[in-house]
Amino acid sequence: MSKRIAILGSTGSIGCNALEVIAHLGADYRAVALSARRRTDLLLQQVKTHEPAAVTIAENGSDDECCAEIRRLGTRIYKGVDGLVEMVQRDDVDLVLAAIVGAAGLPAVLAAVDAGKTLALANKEALVVAGSLVIPEARKRNVAVLPVDSEHSAIFQAMQSGRKSEIRKVILTASGGPFLNASKADIANATVEQALNHPTWRMGNKVTIDSATLFNKGLELIEACWLFDLPPSMVQVVVHPESVIHSMVEFVDGSVIAQLSPPDMRTPIQYALTYPERRAGISRRMDWTSKFSFNFQPPDLDRFPALALAYEVAERGGTLGAVMNAANEVAVEAFVAGKIRFGRIPEVVRGTIERHRVQTHPSLDDLVEADRWARQEAESAIAGARVAG
Repeated sequence: MSKRIAILGSTGSIGCNALEVIAHLGADYRAVALSARRRTDLLLQQVKTHEPAAVTIAENGSDDECCAEIRRLGTRIYKGVDGLVEMVQRDDVDLVLAAIVGAAGLPAVLAAVDAGKTLALANKEALVVAGSLVIPEARKRNVAVLPVDSEHSAIFQAMQSGRKSEIRKVILTASGGPFLNASKADIANATVEQALNHPTWRMGNKVTIDSATLFNKGLELIEACWLFDLPPSMVQVVVHPESVIHSMVEFVDGSVIAQLSPPDMRTPIQYALTYPERRAGISRRMDWTSKFSFNFQPPDLDRFPALALAYEVAERGGTLGAVMNAANEVAVEAFVAGKIRFGRIPEVVRGTIERHRVQTHPSLDDLVEADRWARQEAESAIAGARVAG
């Protein structure tokens, strides 16, 4: 039976890789719906190649000429967040690949779950912000939530080697980013160019900078807790610079099961799209004829305080995930714009969290308000620091 796929964020790194995978898989898989925020020119190319039935364009990303051409091709156009929600609920969509960076994709993720669509989740922020809503609703509606992040895909695959009750811990691997061996002072004053120079992965700017602070690993820690129903104490982070072992599961008998592959996002994307089957892929393969080795080391929480902060947020829960995520988004934008130093990113986030009054059982409205409040607080803190010199 064919799978009809909606890709939220089709012009981003994950979305472009997903379209490559779908083209490779052939007639059994079809991209029937796409969305873009700004790159309408690339979206138009994707429409011409993949002939989706529908697309969604962010209101501020509309291009009249591109929109007119897309309509001439017979593709329906939705606009904005409301349009994205409507698009994922279409009857001709079976699986929604959520790859919109940040909290912006949350309404569509919730709508997809509500509509009973299989959810392939590359947007970790959806669970960081609203895991307490998304996961219970998915279980209630018997909706499969399939991880697309390479680390969570690795855990998902390794967990199939035993029962949930037999798991002692899961081990999230982290590359360490571009500042793995940098001094604390050098990290604090790193440039945007340095922060974007990731040694193994090619990702969007926001995710790459999050990898440099290790906030990305913190987000993945919280996501793992929700995806696999684990307390933070059962999720351990280890630095693995080669980025070949994507994560591991340790069982109670001492066995550790790992998933290995060269760093290529097409591997976990394809596994999520074809699950529970495996098909021949187009990803890079391990070269077992060459000599290589793997290195591991614990993360340095003094040089990378973002990870310690994420553990605190995972333990306390409630609205703190939304607050941490929103403050981090604001801080990253400020760093890229030259308003704050790199080392100020985790400081801004911690300060925002410390000023927040936590709600332990938030509704969606509570989470939206926490997100709004955190952005305002983080922006005020950044503006105040600039005024102070």
